[in-house]
Amino acid sequence: MNGVYLLVGTFFIIAVILVTVVLTLLSKHKYKVFREEVEMLDKEKNMIASTPVLSELSKVESIVKNDKMEEKYKNWQKRFEIIKEDKINVINDMINELDISTNQKNYKNIDHKLAKVEMEIYKVRESANELLNEIQEITISEEKYRSIVTKLKAKYRKLMNEFTTHHDDYEDIAEAIELQFENIEKRFLDFERRMEKNEYDEVVHIVKALDTMIDHMGIVVVEVPNLVLLAEKLIPKRIEEILAIQEDLTEKGYNLEYLNIVYNMEECNKNISTILDRIRVLNLEDCMFELKTMLDYLDSLFNSFDQEKLARKNYEALSTSFEKKLKKTNRIMKDIYGQLDDIKNMYDLSDEDIQDIQDIKLRLTSTVKEYRELVKQAEAKEKPYTYLYKQLEMLENILQELENSLDISLKSLGSMYDDEIRAREQLEEIQDLLKQCKIKIRSYKLPIIINNYFIELSEANDAINEIIKELEKKPIVIKVLNTRVDTARDLVLKLYNTTNDMIKTAQLAEMAIVYGNRYRSEVREIDRGLDNAEMLYHKGNYKDALEVSLASIELIEPDIHSKLLKLYGES
Repeated sequence: MNGVYLLVGTFFIIAVILVTVVLTLLSKHKYKVFREEVEMLDKEKNMIASTPVLSELSKVESIVKNDKMEEKYKNWQKRFEIIKEDKINVINDMINELDISTNQKNYKNIDHKLAKVEMEIYKVRESANELLNEIQEITISEEKYRSIVTKLKAKYRKLMNEFTTHHDDYEDIAEAIELQFENIEKRFLDFERRMEKNEYDEVVHIVKALDTMIDHMGIVVVEVPNLVLLAEKLIPKRIEEILAIQEDLTEKGYNLEYLNIVYNMEECNKNISTILDRIRVLNLEDCMFELKTMLDYLDSLFNSFDQEKLARKNYEALSTSFEKKLKKTNRIMKDIYGQLDDIKNMYDLSDEDIQDIQDIKLRLTSTVKEYRELVKQAEAKEKPYTYLYKQLEMLENILQELENSLDISLKSLGSMYDDEIRAREQLEEIQDLLKQCKIKIRSYKLPIIINNYFIELSEANDAINEIIKELEKKPIVIKVLNTRVDTARDLVLKLYNTTNDMIKTAQLAEMAIVYGNRYRSEVREIDRGLDNAEMLYHKGNYKDALEVSLASIELIEPDIHSKLLKLYGES
């Protein structure tokens, strides 16, 4: 039991020692951290105190030559004394307080105190830097501004040399440019005077003014020759050419009123005068744009003149061909319309056919009227040729449509006439075919002709009579006529085939009976069969007579059918 107590006590002592060691180490680490932060703040404070404001102020002291500069110098001294004597001392006190708290390891609220010192250092540092920048703006002004002015002088001399070399290109604007160069020279002299008096506030404005003026002169030197060339030579010359062409074309019969050339040329001259006035005072804003826009407009007028010339050529060429086509179409239309009553009497025209022809006539009349009006406008020079040609093209398209429609109507009427002629020709052919049937049936003296043949003959005759009736009608209904012709042709062809088949069958049957007579005495069955075939033949049943006779003969000659066909062909 004593051993247990001893062991527990040992562990307890070790734990106490460890905790003490850890706490000691943590305290030392925190102390070290705070010490480093305090030392860093002290360094930052010292850097503010060592700002080269004093050395810059000493430079200013040597260049103070006027009351304004002296006032600024005193103000800067006062502000630096406030930073150095008051604000730095306040920071010193705050850092000392932090140092004491750190040494005494009084860490309560130390983070808050550190933040306050950092904020105060930041504010004082910004004040010191602002003061230094203001002072340096003066101390380095001479070097900085002289460097800028040296570059501006080089740029100025280059522009002056360019202007002098091409002096003649500037025409009457040269005097204004020379005056502006003189103003720049005066600014350079003013700069030197201000620098001698150390009036740096004024120097800033002079340098800015020089930079602006020289930049502007750079634009002037480059653009003025082109502007003068456009405004005083190119564009006036174009205007003269346009007026001359306009006068010439007008005398030749062109209507150019829609271009409003005289008024627009007057406006162009006014605009050129206004632009030249602005150029003379070197106000070049939008001058190039306006002149180029004017030049583009003038060039477009030349294109308009060319379009008018081409339109006149095209109009005259199209007018000649159009008038010929119009006369031809009008003549055909008059012929058709003049014969329309006769055509209606001859053929059963539909309302749609008649309406189509009437519509074509109305549209053609309207087209003729519009063309005559267009010709009057051209002769009176009331419209430009671009308009006349466009309108004539539209009329040409309309006339083409009318020609197509008229062609369709003519084909329809022509088709009716062709159908009538074809029907009459086919009537003759059908009648001739029927005549052949009658001659053929009479030429072969059959013992009897069956009733069905006379029925077909009667139907064929009736169909032919229907064709004749349709052809005698006024007006002729072409659709009905074509139907009648087709029906009659089919019936007569049927009769023709029936006639040929009946005669051929009768001939074959007669030949078979005659051929089989040689076997009557030899074979009784053949004799009976042939008697039966003869009986059928005389009744007009030629097909059955042929079949019975062939069947009888085949008892001796199996190929009798082919032999008969061969004999029939030879006969």
